[in-house]
Amino acid sequence: MSLYYYVKTKAELIAAMDDALMGEVVVPTLPTDWRKALTAIARHTRDVFIRHPWALWSMQSAPPGVNAMRHMEQCLQALAQTGMTTEQKLTLLALIDDFVFGYTLRETAGDPVVDTDAAKELLAAGAFSELKKAFGKERKLFIPDRFELGLEAILRQASDRNLMAAPRRQKRRHNSGK
Repeated sequence: MSLYYYVKTKAELIAAMDDALMGEVVVPTLPTDWRKALTAIARHTRDVFIRHPWALWSMQSAPPGVNAMRHMEQCLQALAQTGMTTEQKLTLLALIDDFVFGYTLRETAGDPVVDTDAAKELLAAGAFSELKKAFGKERKLFIPDRFELGLEAILRQASDRNLMAAPRRQKRRHNSGK
């Protein structure tokens, strides 16, 4: 096969594909406000993986390439002017990635197959009162702007927990034995 003229192994091919996709994830210009910057990165990442949903499963074993490093650098640049510690920055970025990847997996999965007759019987039996309130009249769950709501909740929580503030040193208490 002529493809293996350019790459020697399947692992090299996956690494090259992952690097190409990560190149698409990098945002062309980054807003100066950290929340706007992370929002732009998250939206851009979601859009890339919605266009290429197979990548979330297929690229898990790929080692980080140059473009993955550019993406991570861009994420850290977005948080550079905050008072966050490195651990706080990495934690926030991991939370956002988990949300974006989970959202994308669910968004691209399609509607689950439900045995509606069996579900109706269970609801009629009365054991699931809250589910009956929510779905008893055959309502479908629809949350408009679910991605934006979730991302905003994560960023608001990061702000509310004061992750941007410089870490405070705890005063040591000296026990004088008295």
